[in-house]
Amino acid sequence: MKKPVIIIAGPTACGKTAVSVELAKKINGEIISADSMQIYKFMDIGTAKISEEEKQGINHYLIDELYPDEEYSVAIFQNMAKRYYKKICEKGKVPILVGGTGFYINAFVKDTNFEETENSDILRNRLQEIADQQGSDFLFEMLRKCDPKSCDTIHPNNIKKVIRAIEYFEQTGRPISEHNETEKDKISPYNTTFVVLNMERTILYERINKRIDIMLEKGLIYEVSELLRNYEPNLVSMQGLGYKEIVSYLQGKISLEEAVYILKRDTRHFAKRQITWFKHQAKNAKWIDMTSYDILEAVDDIYNFYNEN
Repeated sequence: MKKPVIIIAGPTACGKTAVSVELAKKINGEIISADSMQIYKFMDIGTAKISEEEKQGINHYLIDELYPDEEYSVAIFQNMAKRYYKKICEKGKVPILVGGTGFYINAFVKDTNFEETENSDILRNRLQEIADQQGSDFLFEMLRKCDPKSCDTIHPNNIKKVIRAIEYFEQTGRPISEHNETEKDKISPYNTTFVVLNMERTILYERINKRIDIMLEKGLIYEVSELLRNYEPNLVSMQGLGYKEIVSYLQGKISLEEAVYILKRDTRHFAKRQITWFKHQAKNAKWIDMTSYDILEAVDDIYNFYNEN
């Protein structure tokens, strides 16, 4: 018998947090965050992290567990999420996976096998040096020579992923695209109730713009400046939306007006990519249009869908 899990996914600012908390209250559930940024301590405003008050007593996992300079990856997420999933089930509660990082959700649902490769700092540092000295385009051409298929799915500027793909090939002799293709066709070990929240595009974009205005009012600039007192700006965590733009402003590279414009624009683009990803990947998901639903109506709909499953 497959193990049950509820997935609540969707683009940023569509209401996932509020809906998931109300659902957890209704079905005696607990929440595992599938967000690549909320795992970090001290990064609260820029990640729109849920507050203790908003949790309403519902346990949340994979939030505030790592420091900004600690490594976090899809493989680490999967391992931790599986451990918390088991813990929630042992308490007789319903696990609810919530977030907008589709790659993380997919890795959990399909129980992707992340083959162990030797952690070679020497190799990784050498590839990073190549990127620093000769540019991301040169590194991307290196990837094209050993794994041209990955070049169709990895952006040249995503240096971390480019390095990982080259590193995987050099350590295993196999293209990472071949490994990913095999994993994509795996059957999930879970009985998944997959729900995607969405919203009419113009309204969603208005919510994103307003959310960023609120972040600034709450002290996003101060949060980033405090992080820079203890952490390097080139950390993976500091490259997240809401952080790298403000870092550029604080370093005097762009004006505050430019930083806010870029942040709003790139967050809207990010939301669009999230929607596209879920349309392609979440084939059996129930889509709920939050433009015409309130939170409790959405919860009732999800509850009914869960019982049908």
